[in-house]
Amino acid sequence: MTTEIKHIVFDIGKVLIHYDPHLAFARLIPDETERNWFFANICTHDWNIEQDRGRTWAEAEALLIAEHPAREEHIRAFRKYWHEMVPHAYEDSVAIMEGLMAEGRDVTMLTNFASDTFREAQARFPFLTKPRGVTVSGDVGLIKPDLAIYETHTKSFGLDPKATIFIDDAPVNVEGAKEFGWNAVLFSGADKLRSDLAAYGLKV
Repeated sequence: MTTEIKHIVFDIGKVLIHYDPHLAFARLIPDETERNWFFANICTHDWNIEQDRGRTWAEAEALLIAEHPAREEHIRAFRKYWHEMVPHAYEDSVAIMEGLMAEGRDVTMLTNFASDTFREAQARFPFLTKPRGVTVSGDVGLIKPDLAIYETHTKSFGLDPKATIFIDDAPVNVEGAKEFGWNAVLFSGADKLRSDLAAYGLKV
């Protein structure tokens, strides 16, 4: 690698903390086929991502309840039991992030996250308060992989794109970062992350 990496940017969900809506809904909708139908047709990924973009939960719930009044309890359960969907941190990934910070490296975070649930996550997982800062999609009204969110993060934290590396579990977000001009790697586990960082001259 020709450019020295000076800035490391971490995604959060499925990189630093576990996230799985089925953890809460396995209790609420025990039948797996029905549960999969519910996530595919009612509380969908596309519906949830709009909360990450800044839509309020009240508005999001009202929209779905108007369409599916018989499902009101399950629709409201998505936010009500959100805490059950994020049961634990990935301690090995957190150790890598904290190790980079301990070396004096510049670490920030960029996440698709609703504003209120992110604050809840910070309270439950204090390591989310340790990096220099974070861009939360719900705060800025932009979501990955929109190029504008990478630009916003770059400007907010004074990053040199060529000297920045981004870590995310979603291929589309990794590609968006590369398109903007950052270096980026796809997260699939701590061991792979260590080797990916080492390839950029970051030994942890």
